Amino acid sequence: MNRIKSLVRSAVVLGAAVGIVGTAAACSSSKSSGSDSKPAAATSAAGSSSAAGGTAASELRLGYFANVTHATAVVGVGHGEFAKALGSTKLTTQIYNAGPAEMTALLGGQLDAAYVGPSAALSAFVQSHGEALKIVAGATTGGAELVVKSDINSAADLKKKVLATPQKGNTQDVALRFWLKQNGLTANPDGTGDVSVNPQDNATTLDQFKAGHIDGAWLPEPWASRLVLEAGAKVLVDEKDLWPGGQFSTTTLVVSADFLKKHPDTVKALIDGQIAANDWIKANDADAQTLVNDQLKKLTGKALTADVIKRAFGEQSVTNDPQASTLQTASDHAVATGLLKATDLHGIFDLSILNAELAKGGQPAVSDAGLSKK
Repeated sequence: MNRIKSLVRSAVVLGAAVGIVGTAAACSSSKSSGSDSKPAAATSAAGSSSAAGGTAASELRLGYFANVTHATAVVGVGHGEFAKALGSTKLTTQIYNAGPAEMTALLGGQLDAAYVGPSAALSAFVQSHGEALKIVAGATTGGAELVVKSDINSAADLKKKVLATPQKGNTQDVALRFWLKQNGLTANPDGTGDVSVNPQDNATTLDQFKAGHIDGAWLPEPWASRLVLEAGAKVLVDEKDLWPGGQFSTTTLVVSADFLKKHPDTVKALIDGQIAANDWIKANDADAQTLVNDQLKKLTGKALTADVIKRAFGEQSVTNDPQASTLQTASDHAVATGLLKATDLHGIFDLSILNAELAKGGQPAVSDAGLSKK
């Protein structure tokens, strides 16, 4: 236990220094709430949290972002699938603006589970020497683009330009820096290089682009769509085009390794709630857009336009598959850009509960790409 506490303290310091984080959210501060969701209209895959063994937790503390790329969590909370699946376990939610605070909270014991980008999960895994967390499911694939001014037509046109990302070292930040590197352009972590990359809040990015202070940004949804539809940006790179089959992980579900060990039945219930939420989203696209937009208004104070929410939904897909085969590639990209140290990723996944629950519903198992065992 002393070793874990020492690792957590180290992780907090490193997280603040390195800043490798997940997708930034629409809101500017963390918000906490209890489980006040309305009952789910869809049938949950689990009626109680008692089938996976261990004891049910009295409370599950869940973090996520107010982003379209976190639609699984937004629907699971707002439509009631999580609360229904968790049964008597109290669901307490916390909204985060970006990954550093969320992963610090998980590592420090303030969260039990979190929806977060793969770079944040990688960072926390590395910082804790592989002991603090497990990726137990995917949540979103796709939904990230490099959008730029209309007169920019190629990578070469970006030299001496200023681009933004949600946070230094987050999933989109790594993607941008690696893509620039592949195209012969430097974008150093200290802000120097051929291209200046300014990590900042997504709402600030929208305002800065409108004002002409930046030339583009690599963003998750709905922010890429907002720059396109509200600020006249155009898509230079759709990240889907950079991955085999257009599949890559944007959002994952991670849980504290200690919580998973003590309360596997509660993790099972959360995963059942996710499966039910994703099934509902896939079967009710228009209603899901409306629900997510209503929840984003509740969480951030402002709804998206109908055109933005429609485009954002069309750029991504919810999924239970964490796209495990792409995680090593994402890690290699972060290492290549100087944002993460090389590490052995074996042990980062535990998809056993997910695959057992998928099998119950007649859905195919997902792969851990051989990374579950240390």
